[in-house]
Amino acid sequence: MKMAALCTEFGNLVQIKKQLLTVISLCRERGLVHSVKWASELAFALDPLPKDESPPSPPFTEEDAQDLDALALAKSYFDLKEYDRAAYFLQGCRSQKAYFLYMYSRYLSGEKKKDDETVDSLGPLEKGQVRNEALRELRVELSKKHGVGELDGFTLYLYGVVLRKLDLLKEAVDVFVEATHALPLHWGAWLELCNLVTNIEMLKSLSLPDCWIKDFFMAHMYTELQMIKEALQKYQSLIKAGFSKSTYIISQIAVAYHNIRDIDQALALFNELREQDPYRIENMDTFSNLLYVKSMKPELSYLAHNLVEIDKYRVETCCVIGNYYSLRSQHEKAALYFQRALKLNPRCLGAWTLMGHEYMEMKNTSAAIQAYRHAIEVNKRDYRAWYGLGQTYEILKMPFYCLYYYRKAHQLRPNDSRMLVALGESYEKLSQQVEAKKCYWRAYSVGDVEKMALLKLAKLHEQLNESDDAAQCYIIYIQDIYACGEQLEHDEVSTALRYLGQYYFKNKFYDEASLCAQRCCDYNDAREEGKALLRQISQVRDQTEMPSTEFFTPLSNNTPARRVSPLNLSSFTP
Repeated sequence: MKMAALCTEFGNLVQIKKQLLTVISLCRERGLVHSVKWASELAFALDPLPKDESPPSPPFTEEDAQDLDALALAKSYFDLKEYDRAAYFLQGCRSQKAYFLYMYSRYLSGEKKKDDETVDSLGPLEKGQVRNEALRELRVELSKKHGVGELDGFTLYLYGVVLRKLDLLKEAVDVFVEATHALPLHWGAWLELCNLVTNIEMLKSLSLPDCWIKDFFMAHMYTELQMIKEALQKYQSLIKAGFSKSTYIISQIAVAYHNIRDIDQALALFNELREQDPYRIENMDTFSNLLYVKSMKPELSYLAHNLVEIDKYRVETCCVIGNYYSLRSQHEKAALYFQRALKLNPRCLGAWTLMGHEYMEMKNTSAAIQAYRHAIEVNKRDYRAWYGLGQTYEILKMPFYCLYYYRKAHQLRPNDSRMLVALGESYEKLSQQVEAKKCYWRAYSVGDVEKMALLKLAKLHEQLNESDDAAQCYIIYIQDIYACGEQLEHDEVSTALRYLGQYYFKNKFYDEASLCAQRCCDYNDAREEGKALLRQISQVRDQTEMPSTEFFTPLSNNTPARRVSPLNLSSFTP
């Protein structure tokens, strides 16, 4: 059935609701349960249709009439997951609906057999590349039909899935694009396309149908490509268009905030989501990641217990329990639950990455590397897996490997200071100081999350005897730390103050040196040095009186600089 003509603009929400109800019916008949759920959640967010505005019934052909009994019987077997039995009774049927269910039953039968073969394996890391044996036959048959233009939107979607499973990715992208044109309202095809688009250039090159559902796709795509600002703008426009009650959009915005580490905002949205949909399990693993980062042990414990009551054998539940045990430093138990999640779904990206983290905690670097590599196989856009590999090779003291993996992570998250600091450290270990300086300064410029970039840059200048540049970095570092009122929480402030005290003393700026020395006395590890410096300054001043002038030293070409006044800590009291 061609549905391209059914697309409309956001102005007509009644028409959109009709389209959603139509596609729900079509997907349900074909056993596409996830697309049914997505469309149903979206339809639920819109106002009910007036009595006289019910959606039209899909066309019923002569072939549909002939296949009706066989289709009803086969669908009953399909719903009971007796896929071979369903396919047997659909042989020879001629309608588009029956042909899709016939091919889809064969595909799912192969997937079920593949999963059964892996159940008794030693664990997720030991699983071989077990293949769905039905894929090649399905590809041959669907390819013939595709060649003569006999595939509808649903069967094109299935053909794309088969091609993706066979790693024929370029062909799969073309077929999924064709499927979105043939049936724009089928979310499954758009979602499969999301998993294959690797960068913004590829996204722009796609010829997609001009339909309201494209906005949902673009928002999802922006989130996946870490273009969070654009994603949030898209989702806000969708809310304004009439989808303000959509739990799907709330969850996607929460995930977007999670990706940019706006933890408080993400937590607030997840809590709102839990109030609206208390039995929801989707995205709760992401929610648990946020609770883990904030060390909210009681809340994470409550979430884990709550999800176990709802469904203890869901992938997300296992990941939440794994995070809970990880927060309690029970890493063996945590890894066990992540393995359980992977038994349930070997393509669960989050579980592979989190299991890699647990193996890192247990100092099992070879298992961590395998886990991270599996995560990359599932999704090459997962920066956490690339970053994890970099950290693992850093432990193994293999800086060239670190550099490669940190570069990959940086490409995926160009404005994440952690990736840049890691890159800078790798360059430093490889004695590429110029590159290291650039990375540290860039990390500071994009907003240094961990407040370490300037400190590392200053220490690098210090090692290279570039005292003026080192001092300038320490000045900016201290001013930033004092400005945000966290000076006593950063042990390295004392290091900066000690260096600046000595630096000012050597350059005969005794007022600034004295101020730094006084501030050193606020820190246990620098107190004696501060007192010693104050005595030295006192002795020198007794001998000669030298006025202190305003100080500014330009940085070398390697480090971009902003003009700063002399170190002024008088307005900040620790």
